[in-house]
Amino acid sequence: MASSRLILLAISMVLLSSIAMATDYVVGDEKGWTVDFNYTQWAQDKVFRVGDNLVFNYDSSKHNVFKVNGTLFKSCTFPPQNEALTTGKDVIALKTDGNKWYVCGKANHCAARQMKLVINVAPSSSAHSIVSSIFGVVVIATIVIATIF
Repeated sequence: MASSRLILLAISMVLLSSIAMATDYVVGDEKGWTVDFNYTQWAQDKVFRVGDNLVFNYDSSKHNVFKVNGTLFKSCTFPPQNEALTTGKDVIALKTDGNKWYVCGKANHCAARQMKLVINVAPSSSAHSIVSSIFGVVVIATIVIATIF
């Protein structure tokens, strides 16, 4: 019974170590998701990786967030309204690498007020994978030693 608890603990710790390495990026930092902000400049010095999260903070009575493709991004065209994120604190997990595009679908916020963001998401870092792997090996070795003694 004790060994099964230790194994469960080990598995949990390995999984949590991967989660702990993720970064939450608050879009626009303290300004949040708003009009007349340069999101291109905001994103340029950041390295977004698979496993990270984008956090969109905004006044939900004035803004929303649409995840779009590159064509819709360029033309500031939006999917149906029911696809909009509207909570005012939307968290988007970056699950795949590549370009990601986001726009506000209210009024002329995208086209005239530059309320749009494009980022490039890199694969999960090898350093992250190495740290997770080493941590997992250490945890499993500790369990094996504890089980023996």
